[in-house]
Amino acid sequence: MALPLALALTSCEEVFDYHPYCVKVTGRTGINASNAAEIARITAGRRSFRFAFVSDTQRWYDETEAFVADVNRRADIDFVVHGGDLTDFGVNDEFIWQRDILEGLRVPYVAVIGNHDCLGTGRQTFSKVWGPLNYSFSAGDVRFICLNTNALEFNYSVPVPDMAFIKDEQTHFPDSCNRTIVVAHCMPYDDPFNDNLAEYYNYRILSLPGLMFHISGHVHSMEVRHPFDDDITYYTTTCVEDRAYMIFDITEDGYSYETVHY
Repeated sequence: MALPLALALTSCEEVFDYHPYCVKVTGRTGINASNAAEIARITAGRRSFRFAFVSDTQRWYDETEAFVADVNRRADIDFVVHGGDLTDFGVNDEFIWQRDILEGLRVPYVAVIGNHDCLGTGRQTFSKVWGPLNYSFSAGDVRFICLNTNALEFNYSVPVPDMAFIKDEQTHFPDSCNRTIVVAHCMPYDDPFNDNLAEYYNYRILSLPGLMFHISGHVHSMEVRHPFDDDITYYTTTCVEDRAYMIFDITEDGYSYETVHY
């Protein structure tokens, strides 16, 4: 009876699936760092570029594939920024499925973490596949500050948003950049945000050189907001279930944007 038992034990991976919250990542990892380097390379020395902003792909895999196809048919987009909620339940396989679809893009892309991505072991899987929860990169003369703003999912146990990170970015701002775009999954007064820090967050990002605007997802709708008594514009984009995304056209004199339906 020893042989059947041995066969059963050696073939257990074929019989039993891994726990959905097991952090088991195969394939490409560290995507944000490598793609950010590629974005910096292809936009070096430029004061104009175009990027697509998509968010909340979650469980809409067919719609995400259609988004990738729509971006790929165009020749005018330099890179893609994903506003988070790649997953619905923070399950390991969800991250892998979304990654494999987004890897079909012909242009580099980066992503921030969403509140759904923080569920279970999601933050560990996101960190493995994409990288740190707070990071930055350059595109031409614009610095993108990409932030984790999902305070509710961290039970206020760590600083979210990380104001020290934002201040450090301001202190060590690259000489090659003189403008800033802030990217996060949710904005002040959205439910995962720590509202006690809303005004300070706004003050902190306003201190970044040449702040152009703030972009986020989460609310599943296209909105243009001015939640504070200043000139900072907060844009939100919808989920891919609506088969829509935004394109921002950055020029030497400013920027424009449009909503694309596909």
